Amino acid sequence: MWVPKKLLIYTMNYDPNIHHRRSIRLKGFDYSNSGYYFITVCCQDKRKLWGVIENDQMFLNDAGKMVESVWSELPKRFPKMVLHNYVIMPHHFHAIIELSCGDNSTNISEIIDAFKSITTVEYIHGVKACGWSPFKGKVWQRNYWEHIIRSDDELFDISEYIIYNPVKWRQDDLFES
Repeated sequence: MWVPKKLLIYTMNYDPNIHHRRSIRLKGFDYSNSGYYFITVCCQDKRKLWGVIENDQMFLNDAGKMVESVWSELPKRFPKMVLHNYVIMPHHFHAIIELSCGDNSTNISEIIDAFKSITTVEYIHGVKACGWSPFKGKVWQRNYWEHIIRSDDELFDISEYIIYNPVKWRQDDLFES
């Protein structure tokens, strides 16, 4: 018997063996601890919303400049957050964040949630007022990638990766023509 796909979607039951999300977080680690964190946030469907790479340089469009402005203002909202190297790419964003928390009052997920929320609201305003590319669903992917930086060597290597990300754009795993 033929059943429309639409009907199949609504009748599927939740199966924890199929429909699960694995956490990328280090078990038992408190992400409000002081330290350095490497963060990557990607646009939904790898949409290139923030600008273009030309001659190995990233050129931010107005939406990309908005993302940069929101990022640079976050320490006002989270005073225990220190910004380090970052790069806005056409469809993703890399950054190093330092938390200098003695009281565990700031958490990486709170920072990224605020960043994604504020930039999404601002992007919606840009779509309506400035003709930025409309989007379906969400501006950012649901999750983000994070890595605890555990040594000075690792901090240096990740900083280099961020700085040279536009140069290596075509070799990046996230690149898609």
